[in-house]
Amino acid sequence: MNEAIPASAGAVIILLIGIVSQRDLLDIIDKIGGASVTIIATVVMAVILESFGFFHWAAARLVNMARGSGYRLYWYIQLLCFSMTLLFNNDGSILITTPILILLLRNLRLKHHEYIPYLLSGCLIATASSAPIGVSNIVNLIALKIVDMTLYMHTAMMFIPATLGLLFMSLLMFILLRKKLPRKIKVTANGIEESFFDKQFHPLKGVTISLETKRKRTRFMLKILLFVFLIRCLLFVASFLSIPISLIAVLGSVILLIWRWYYLRITPIDIVKKIPYHIFIFAFSMYVIIYGLHNVGLTNMLVNLCEPIVNQGLFNASFIMGGLVSILSNLFNNHPALMIGTITLTEMGLNSITLKTIYLANIIGSDIGSLLLPIGTLASLIWMSILKQHKIRIKWKDYLSLSMIVIPLTTFVTLFLLYYWVQMLFT
Repeated sequence: MNEAIPASAGAVIILLIGIVSQRDLLDIIDKIGGASVTIIATVVMAVILESFGFFHWAAARLVNMARGSGYRLYWYIQLLCFSMTLLFNNDGSILITTPILILLLRNLRLKHHEYIPYLLSGCLIATASSAPIGVSNIVNLIALKIVDMTLYMHTAMMFIPATLGLLFMSLLMFILLRKKLPRKIKVTANGIEESFFDKQFHPLKGVTISLETKRKRTRFMLKILLFVFLIRCLLFVASFLSIPISLIAVLGSVILLIWRWYYLRITPIDIVKKIPYHIFIFAFSMYVIIYGLHNVGLTNMLVNLCEPIVNQGLFNASFIMGGLVSILSNLFNNHPALMIGTITLTEMGLNSITLKTIYLANIIGSDIGSLLLPIGTLASLIWMSILKQHKIRIKWKDYLSLSMIVIPLTTFVTLFLLYYWVQMLFT
């Protein structure tokens, strides 16, 4: 069942009962509207990359750079997944990197059990990599507005500790998966790019002249990535200048659509069909449910439980709140969990730095701690859906055998690094 169906059914029940008012609905729309538009724009960019043949191009480059080493391939996959999440967002990264990895692994003709370590570690790092910058996750963007925090401040406080935490996570996964990774792989990437370009461009005579050689293809793809990186930088500039970042994101996606129309003669109509709208229906419905829980006293109960702990000091507060959001994320998904944690914080009367630091601890719980179970984030749900479409089965025991060790340790290490990084910056 599509995850939007039970979520929207629950939201409708909440609205019919009257727990959430029309005024609350307007407040929800105000909070999630800009973030949703920004995420839709970045998903559009991801779909456009597929049209340009980026998936096949990237798969071929990874095979060539690995130079026959399964271990080297692991690290290049980690770098790809981290980079795509920073350039797009965690959901967009999953939509990009998972098909790339499937293309790559099938071309290498690996056995099914050899797929698992690459796909699983790629999913975990792609999803967790939304922690360093706030714009890489829709729920992070929404929560930023609630705590009145800019993208610049989020990055200054979070990028270093979160990135170091992700490096620790990659190292730990490599240690645990090393025996399962093939030491040697096929070197050739012949057929990966060609299969796409023959299918996509052969009927369109005269369109593929600029993409005929591999060198020109690489130059073209790098131009696309440079443009996406520029748009990403402009999001931070817009946030600093108090310009709605959704405007910049939409502008970037529109330019890319025009670019694609010019080069490939593909109209933007197909994008309408490819945007995963159910993600946003799910997110909106979950916020309606969370508002209902807030209105009937859940956050007041959490304030009473957590306020004495928070008052004991920033160190204890960071670990307790980060751990609480991790648990709630795995039980209810990280979208409502982070909202519960963030609304709870705003009602404690904390000073600005304390509020922002504990909020970032919540982000670590929401973006990393939520990965203990494969149902903890929307990105991991999308990942499982893509695997199912390609008839690739990864059992829960395969997932849990890695996540039960990696996720608690990475969450703890990242919370520890965040606390000491903030101490260095502000004391």
